[in-house]
Amino acid sequence: MTVAVSPDAHPALVLNADYRPLSYYPLSLWSWQDAIKAVFLDRVNIVAEYDAAVHSPSFEMRLPSVVCLKSYIRPNRYPAFTRFNVFLRDKFQCQYCGSPSELTFDHVIPRSKGGRTEWENVCAACSPCNLRKGNKMPAKAGMWPVQKPYMPTVEDLHRNGRRFPPNYLHESWMDFLYWDSELEP
Repeated sequence: MTVAVSPDAHPALVLNADYRPLSYYPLSLWSWQDAIKAVFLDRVNIVAEYDAAVHSPSFEMRLPSVVCLKSYIRPNRYPAFTRFNVFLRDKFQCQYCGSPSELTFDHVIPRSKGGRTEWENVCAACSPCNLRKGNKMPAKAGMWPVQKPYMPTVEDLHRNGRRFPPNYLHESWMDFLYWDSELEP
């Protein structure tokens, strides 16, 4: 489970037992409370810590900044079909004009013509292109997606997710994250 946390809340990067992040996009983070709970339940090892600590009358513990699961979690091979995952597969770009703005998703073969809402028939499209294509077939509209829609693997989405690093990355996380802005489009 991942949660969105602010940088000042001391989130912990969660690694699988192979020392890879459970997820890049969204980045696998736990709140400091969840990380400490997992430590006490003996489910994780602490890999790195913040300077900040929590205290009780008889105990002090530095907050974990990176934790590693003790048991390997086998990732799903194929991700769930969601609007966000379609956008991530398509690198947050309209598949007709390349615009990153006003993204919607388009049925390449329109639903009114028997097209289904599935990986192989849906692509990211900006609102102007989606409106221009309407319920026409690609040949009739003269519009074909740059990339043929396909069912991505989790690895495909992780690879694409590394193109979009989050706004906040703690220095202790950097040895475990591989952001690559030089990847081919």
